[in-house]
Parts: sequence; structure tokens; C-alpha cells
Amino acid sequence: MRLRLDIAYDGSDFHGWAAQRGLRTVQEELEAWIPRLLRLSEPVTLTCAGRTDAGVHARGQVAHLDLPPVENADRLVADLAYKLRNVLPSDLVVRRVSVAPPGFDARFSAIWRRYVYRIADSTPDPLLRIHTHAMRSELDLARINAMASRLTGLHDFAAFCKAREGATTIRNLQHLSARRTWGDVAEITVRADAFCHSMVRSLVGALVAVATSRRDPDWLVGLLGATERAGEITVMPPGGLTLEEVGYPPDRELAARATEARAVRTLEAP
Repeated sequence: MRLRLDIAYDGSDFHGWAAQRGLRTVQEELEAWIPRLLRLSEPVTLTCAGRTDAGVHARGQVAHLDLPPVENADRLVADLAYKLRNVLPSDLVVRRVSVAPPGFDARFSAIWRRYVYRIADSTPDPLLRIHTHAMRSELDLARINAMASRLTGLHDFAAFCKAREGATTIRNLQHLSARRTWGDVAEITVRADAFCHSMVRSLVGALVAVATSRRDPDWLVGLLGATERAGEITVMPPGGLTLEEVGYPPDRELAARATEARAVRTLEAP
């Protein structure tokens, strides 16, 4: 039986999602509690939609875990959800527990991830400090929005990613936009089929350079042709970044999507 967990957390005091020996992580916290609450003799392993880095927050993280089949799955789900609400620390919440449909994989079945980076570029609001990065330079959001059509689509984002052996840096950037929200905070939203390591914070760092007129838009577009990480890109601090939502196809397409996502991407048209 596979369960789906919808999770939110304040990443300030977590060393990211992935379990690391001797460090507090979201995965470690959940994997420690779930076997105890379900009285399991074996450990459980959670697979998430997107591994967030240390200090990065999430409102819409999704994970799955596999359990032995039970007679009353609905009761197990309800009991687990209730117990998790009572034992987890205040900076970690499992918003929903459900039985996953056939073929569901939290990571490989996803068709997009949406992140938002929030910047206070005027007078910072102390009530927003947990999930907002403060800076002194005012951002011209029109310059960011003008970049959208030039950056979206299938590209090699090697310039924005930390290299990992055997991993591709080709991604389909589906959406990019910037707007002002409550407290005059600048929100930069990016959505893609997937993101490689540090890609979002690097991309935002490059966009900020353009939005403050420190760099020309053509410089940023030119980075799409790079074959390795660009050292001149500033990686933004993690506290301003939040994983807001993960999208999945209809249930009947989950298994096929998971198979497709495991294939190595190329820039050639399908």
C-alpha cells in the first residue's frame, strides 16, 4: 500500500529535506515518527517530489511511502494524520495523508513544480522575515517579466546548476513571472517540469542582476548556451524560497508519466 503525504514546513531550522547523519532534516523527522505511530517493526523510506536545500521552505511538498497492506486503509490513514498533527514540531505539518492511486510516484509522476522567491526590496516587514529575503536595491519587475519569453521552454540550464555526475541539466521552464504582493514584497514565480540542484536560487540571482540593471538581459539569455556552471551568478540565500505546489497528471496517466520522467532528457524534439 502506497501513501501520499502533503507536507508543509518552515525550513529555517532544517538542513533540507534529505536525511543526513547527525543533522535535523524533514525526511529524518518524518521517518523517525511514522514507524513509531504505526507500530512498525521496520523503518520506512519517504520519497519526495523535490529535495529542498537547507533553509528552503515548503507549502506544497509531496512525498510517498510504502507500507504492508492492511484491512482498513481508511482508518490507518485517518489515525496517522491525526497522530502526526499531535507529535510533529510546530515548524513541520503533514497537511494530508491519503492512499495513493495506482502508479503514483511523488517524484517521477510529477509534471511540474512551482517555486516562489520573495524579496523585500523596500522597507522589510518583520512579520514576513521568515520567508522573505531583504535587500536594499529596488527591483524593476518589468525587466524580469520581459525575460519570460526568452527563458521559458526546453533549455540546458547547466550555467545555473551544481554539477552532478550522470545527471542532466536540461529542463523545461514552463512559467516565469514577477509581481508585487502584500507588503510590497516582490514575488518571483518559476515553474518547471523539474529543477536541478540550486537552479531556482541561481536563476533568481541572475534575474535580480538584470532587475537592478547590474547585468544586461542578453547576458542572462547567453547563459543558456553554457555547458557548465557560471561562476558570475549569485546564488540567492535559501530563506526567500518556498516550494509552493507540485502538479500531477490525471490518475490514469501517473504510471506513464513516471516512466517518461525516468528517461534522460535531451534538447531534441520528441
